[in-house]
Amino acid sequence: MPKHDPAPAFRALHQRGNPFVLMNAWDVGSARIMAAMGAQAIGTTSSGYGFTQGLPDMGHLTRDQHLDHAADIVAATPLPVSGDFENGFGDAPEDVAETIRLACEAGLAGCSIEDTMLPSATPYDFALAVDRIRAGADAARNLPRDFVLVARADGIMNGQYDVSEAIKRLQAFDAAGADCLYAPLPASMDDLKLICDSVSKPVNGLAAGAYTKYNRADFANIGVARISLGSALSRVTHQAIVDCSQSILHDGGFASLSSGASGGDIDVLLAKGSV
Repeated sequence: MPKHDPAPAFRALHQRGNPFVLMNAWDVGSARIMAAMGAQAIGTTSSGYGFTQGLPDMGHLTRDQHLDHAADIVAATPLPVSGDFENGFGDAPEDVAETIRLACEAGLAGCSIEDTMLPSATPYDFALAVDRIRAGADAARNLPRDFVLVARADGIMNGQYDVSEAIKRLQAFDAAGADCLYAPLPASMDDLKLICDSVSKPVNGLAAGAYTKYNRADFANIGVARISLGSALSRVTHQAIVDCSQSILHDGGFASLSSGASGGDIDVLLAKGSV
């Protein structure tokens, strides 16, 4: 548990049209390096964490594992940390509420909850999806400190519904008490702008896929308040492992290793990011 309440500073970062970047870390080392480089807040990534455990994306790690992992990252830097907590680790609204309470105990400044019946890609029925967010919001408002609840509508990304259904859900999540709203990877920036214009709460955009060709100013111009990276940085590191391994194991060369940071430089960043 942090010595201070991280959530007010975290909440203050969420400004429509002035987005901050939520840097998604997958372990203590990556979190500290991101902090040293100037991150304002850290997010966990369920995919990135899963990769470190040799597991595929989403729905394969327990709530306790995610909470312990998040608590390690909370302790690693002084920055606010938001948990990527999938569907809240249960289908019932009370499961979501309990996850919110436990996330607060772990020292998190907030967390996100999806509307997907993991490990499938099937979305919860609309009414249940809203009830789950309402239960999470009620739990958040009854915590001993502030907590930023992000409600996710993942059906566009998962190919389960269109932007109209996503907006319908996000508007209902907004009314149910969510603090930030998130529909990952709509088809276009125009659709993302439509989402921003359709709700009253801050909107999270994801810098992944086609959205990596845009910059912070582009997201700002359409009203995004927060830009997360998801598992993107983790996947970049894994691609580096693939590329170097190809060179070493199949081509017989080691030149790809010459681009790595020095141990001394990493040590400096790790120390800087811990304070």
